[in-house]
Amino acid sequence: MHHLWAALRSGLAPALVCVPLAAFGSGGASASVADADVALGEVIRAIEQRKTDEALKKVDALLVRYPNFRLAHLIRGDLLLARTRPLSTFGGSPDAPAEKLADLREEAVARLKAYRNRPPSNYVPRYLLQMEPDQKYAIVVDTQRSRLYIYQNDAGRPRFVADYYIAHGKLGAEKTREGDKRTPVGVYHVTANLPRQKLSDFYGSGAFPINYPNEWDRQQGRNGHGIWLHGTPSDTYSRPPRASDGCVVLTNQDLEALSPYLQIGLTPVIISNTIEWLSLDDWSSERTALNREIEAWRKDWESRDVNRYLSHYSRSFRNNEGDFALWSKQKHLVAASKSWVKVELSKLSVFRNPGKEDMIVVTFEQDYRSNNLSNILKKRQYWIKEGGRWKIIYEGFA
Repeated sequence: MHHLWAALRSGLAPALVCVPLAAFGSGGASASVADADVALGEVIRAIEQRKTDEALKKVDALLVRYPNFRLAHLIRGDLLLARTRPLSTFGGSPDAPAEKLADLREEAVARLKAYRNRPPSNYVPRYLLQMEPDQKYAIVVDTQRSRLYIYQNDAGRPRFVADYYIAHGKLGAEKTREGDKRTPVGVYHVTANLPRQKLSDFYGSGAFPINYPNEWDRQQGRNGHGIWLHGTPSDTYSRPPRASDGCVVLTNQDLEALSPYLQIGLTPVIISNTIEWLSLDDWSSERTALNREIEAWRKDWESRDVNRYLSHYSRSFRNNEGDFALWSKQKHLVAASKSWVKVELSKLSVFRNPGKEDMIVVTFEQDYRSNNLSNILKKRQYWIKEGGRWKIIYEGFA
């Protein structure tokens, strides 16, 4: 059995350090969500300890709970084959298709890395700088680790709830065009709940579409549609890490566990190549600094000093109407008719965009009042770092 797991161990090193089940955090959700990975980890642990009979009992118990878990079936087959002859590779059956074995190896590596390498409890994803009060939860997807994380809005601070194994685009992340079989990278929101009854069996327990392409994607010329969080066919437990045409795919059990956390039109889904983690102190400092920038923009708008207000905008600014020159002209014309302006922001969310650009996505409800106009609008801005300073590069209705 030692040789059987050599390839798997080399793919995981140095992650194969035994971690107690308590490492999955506190609370019932995290324990139940990680059940398959915990059980799989315990099977591997028994194999490492040369307890093959115990490993076989554990994998049989795992298959009772998840009878379509192909990776578990492969491990069970290896354990049985190892009773009759030495095995030198993961997936020792000579009849197993090489492509299928490669997929299952990738899934094993992804699941066991997640099991053995938990995110530090005092660190949070850099992207979740501020959730608005109505946003009860946020979703963060790490395509490189094939993992989806749920964070709760705990009085403004992200608090880990649970995580799940996921599959994503066959050709990786950073979607740019229709049919490229990639998963988008960026800040998105859940837009609908499509129940099983309205879908084919391919989508399993249901689907939650997200708003790809978002405003920034469209500005960059990215296209495509139909990017969903969804389940698997009824005869499939899980898919390999790279197996979709761009969607984020969970097991049906995990999708059903995830669905109560998703609020249509509110829950952010932040998809990254790899998550950046911040200590709570660094997260708090970054959040404070960005809120200071947003407040300075609001105050300069109220001041009616158009040049001060426009200093917060990039010369590369564009919206659905035009470029910075047109924006500047419009603001000078509007300001000439104002004797006073009052702007209040509420329901403010601030998320760092995980793409290549150093960018944040700011969404808020804007209560605008002046001597000749009053309105309440939901707005979204994209801020980008230019010359060491944050500037607005896009602004529009959310």
